[in-house]
Amino acid sequence: MACGALAEELDAVLSGRGWEVQERYDSAPVSAQPVRVRKTACYIVLAVLLNDQNEVLMMQEAKHECYGTWYLPAGRMEPNETILEAMKREVKEETGLECEPLTLLAVEERGPIWIRFVFLARPTGGTLKAPQDADAESLQARWWDRESPALPLRARDILPLMDLAVRYQDSPSHPVTLPEEMPCALICQRLLATFTNGAGDLWVLLSAVGAPHLPVSARTASPCKIQNSIQAAACRLLKECCLLPQVTVQAHGVLGLQHLGKNAGKSDGVCFNVLLTVTQGGQSTQETPPELHGESFQWWKIEESSLRSRILQRLSSSSVVPIHSY
Repeated sequence: MACGALAEELDAVLSGRGWEVQERYDSAPVSAQPVRVRKTACYIVLAVLLNDQNEVLMMQEAKHECYGTWYLPAGRMEPNETILEAMKREVKEETGLECEPLTLLAVEERGPIWIRFVFLARPTGGTLKAPQDADAESLQARWWDRESPALPLRARDILPLMDLAVRYQDSPSHPVTLPEEMPCALICQRLLATFTNGAGDLWVLLSAVGAPHLPVSARTASPCKIQNSIQAAACRLLKECCLLPQVTVQAHGVLGLQHLGKNAGKSDGVCFNVLLTVTQGGQSTQETPPELHGESFQWWKIEESSLRSRILQRLSSSSVVPIHSY
């Protein structure tokens, strides 16, 4: 086993730097096709900006169906944009301010083709949009203390995101995590799937096809596959490779993500690097990881102490970007 290369891949994933996605996936639906932004997938960017008084930046909607209501700056990504380019563009168009992303706060998904990337950001320039600057993007923008005045909101789904941003700013729950600009054709997950026992031993699941590597599970962009979430795609791969049907998989969250988007139809996909734990039937007393089918996958026992400590620390503190599936 090429422990040096594997350690390098694990270090990159744990550090949020990402790792190249190969064309061959370790688990993928037969119908999986390259993603096309705004055609077969909808990516939303949303930003929470806070000022020194912990007031949040809000914009007033100009769209007919929600005219006059208030929301966080957000919108759909366009073809040939990176995720961060889209976020900065939406904030500028809707509020007049320029901004710098600080970290990814959360990933939200509704089915396999709608994904929202929630960022914490800070203003770096520009002029707050006033009513006389109203256009098709928004009517105006303002800082809001979340209490007075009581703004009519377009939807209340942004309130937990504001709370999450304030908590993260006060006490960061995970390392700074920003998208890596690396190409990917499909929406997929690179799985850091772990098994631990009572003695503190740690194993990581590897694909043994070609050079050993962390397995990558792709999902279809078909809207008919409503159960094709990050968690479901990860479970599918684990169920495929484990002998016992009662294997339980828990997705803790995202360690990092990769997207480029500069070659429409060829790099519109996203690779989420996801941290998981595997148990047998929900039991925590097993001393060895579940037995695997065939020779396509294998468990790698992590012997190197610093690498093992890094993974165990992320597991014990859930130091990851949360995933919300609806």
